[in-house]
Amino acid sequence: MFTGIVTAVGEIVAVSQPNDRRIVLRTPWVNDTLALGASVSCSGVCLTVVANERGTLTFDVSGETLAQSTAAKWAVGTRLNLERSLRVGDELGGHFVYGHVDGRATLHAITPEAGSVQWVVDVPASLGEFLAPKGSIALDGVSLTVNEVHGSRFTINLVPHTQANTTFRDRLVDDELNVEIDIVARYLRRQTSLAPATTLITAAGSAELAT
Repeated sequence: MFTGIVTAVGEIVAVSQPNDRRIVLRTPWVNDTLALGASVSCSGVCLTVVANERGTLTFDVSGETLAQSTAAKWAVGTRLNLERSLRVGDELGGHFVYGHVDGRATLHAITPEAGSVQWVVDVPASLGEFLAPKGSIALDGVSLTVNEVHGSRFTINLVPHTQANTTFRDRLVDDELNVEIDIVARYLRRQTSLAPATTLITAAGSAELAT
C-alpha cells in the first residue's frame, strides 16, 4: 500500500525478458537496504524487488501488468515515479494507493496557469463513473485531486513542486498514464451494483421497482 507521494524518480538502465520482462532501475537510494521481496510503486505499478545492488533495483513485470499499464512501453532511459510501501506510523500525505492499475489514461491538454499547470485527462469510458469532483485519483503513482468531471474526462492542477519532483515535467499531449481509481469509489460502485431492488409506493398507490 502507498499514499501517492512520490519520494524519488528512477531511470531504467536495462530491460530483458527471461520469462515475462525484467527491468533494472537506477535510483537515488544508493545505500538503501530495501529488502528482497519489498514492494515499490513504479509510476503507479506495484512491483516486487528481486535484486538490490549498486544503486539499482531489479523487478519482474508480469504479462498482466504489461497488458494493463504503460509498462509495455518502458525502455532504457524511461523515468519512473518511485514510492516505497507505507509503514505503520508514516504520514498519510495523499490517499490510499494500492499500485493496482485500472487502465491507461491519455493526456488530452496541458494549459499553464500562473506557476501551476492544468491537465485535461481522458480515462477509458468504463472508469468515468468512478470520477468525482474533489475526489482522489492516482496518475503514474501520484495522488491528485480531481477538479472538474465531464463524462470520462477530468481536469487536475499540478503545483510547481509536483512538476519538479515527478516525471510529469516530461509529459506531452497524447502521452499515456497509469490510472488507479480511488479504492472508496471502487467498493461503493461494487456495493451499489449488488444492492437488491427495493419497492417504492408512488403517490398514485402503484408499486415501482427502484435500484
